[in-house]
Amino acid sequence: MTRNSTGDIRKLLDDTYRADSRRILATLIRLLGDFDIAEDAMHDAFDIALDQWERDGIPTNPVAWLVSAGRFKAIDQLRRRARFETPLEPVFEKVSDTPGDPADFEGEEIEDDRLRLVFTCCHPALAPEARVALTLREVCGLTTEDIAHAFLTTPSTLAQRIVRAKSKIRDAKIPYVVPSQDELPERLDTVLQVIYLVFNEGYSASSGNSLTRVDLSNEAIRLGRLLADLLPDPEAIGILALMLLHESRRPARTTLAGDIVLLEDQDRSLWNRELIGEGVELVRRALASGSYGPYLIQAAIAAVHSQSASASETDWNEIVGLYDLLLRVNPSPVVELNRAVAVAMRDGPVAGLQIVESIFARGELQDYHLAHSARAELCRRAGRKSDAKASFEKALSLVKQEPERRLLERRLKELDNN
Repeated sequence: MTRNSTGDIRKLLDDTYRADSRRILATLIRLLGDFDIAEDAMHDAFDIALDQWERDGIPTNPVAWLVSAGRFKAIDQLRRRARFETPLEPVFEKVSDTPGDPADFEGEEIEDDRLRLVFTCCHPALAPEARVALTLREVCGLTTEDIAHAFLTTPSTLAQRIVRAKSKIRDAKIPYVVPSQDELPERLDTVLQVIYLVFNEGYSASSGNSLTRVDLSNEAIRLGRLLADLLPDPEAIGILALMLLHESRRPARTTLAGDIVLLEDQDRSLWNRELIGEGVELVRRALASGSYGPYLIQAAIAAVHSQSASASETDWNEIVGLYDLLLRVNPSPVVELNRAVAVAMRDGPVAGLQIVESIFARGELQDYHLAHSARAELCRRAGRKSDAKASFEKALSLVKQEPERRLLERRLKELDNN
């Protein structure tokens, strides 16, 4: 161990919490068999570390030390409580038999615990909305408020959903394991959905002052890599490729001031060619299987963009064809909206606008700000200035993210000045 100042230790603990708290929690859940006990144990471990590391020095492996400290603190508390609370006796017996040497918690086992936790949170015994909410909360550390916004519900309703899911896992004794090879395919869809929701929250935050949260995107990509290694299914490979190809554009997506730069205006020399190369190769590998799921098709679309020198040089005919395939595999108004934008790039704004307005005519996407902003942009290009202004204003009334708000305000101002 090495000795450091209180300030250095506090900074190390803050950095460790940001980078590794979910890994630590996942291992403590495995060791303690209870979500809430594990979360209390993790926070206790960080509190203990501040005093003990100042006195004894920083351990060689801080993460393993925190796992071990949290477990022992939980055992001590459970020992006292088990005398008076009968339901805790089985938990106490389980954790008392678990080895406690920090060396037992090093390396791949802690990494595997993250994947075990993902599959536990996505168990089919849980309601679909509970699986996603629980994984976002426990695996990725999103706040209840962030998740509630993504689900278009209230934080109190979302919190109750998470509590019920934890109770179900405990009462049904859902195993904390990665499913067998026979079980994996049927469990994959929900896990992929969760991973992509996490990535999207990091790549384009649902609300707030920042467009992105790099930590969440990186976490989703890491989980995607683990899953693709564990189960090299075309969709698992496809979602990893899709995330890498989107992530490759991050340096060009905003100005230094944090303003959004649209895809057609981005400086493509800033795109990460290493991520593009990896993503394109994954797409080719997955397409060779002959199986085409929605994530792989979206990755193929992203691959076409990533290999185009500019928006005008993009093969929009190929992209429209891929959206046609995606609509057959995964029909949805959002996919139809994205196809409309591609059609507009290929055939002109009026052709795209007809598709967008048919979506609205069916009563769909009325509260989706991106649909209104897409209509506004197509109206602007088609010379329908008053319609464009009305749609930009509608989009502004719905948007929750500050950089997107500024973009819409700029578009409105440009419209007024022309």
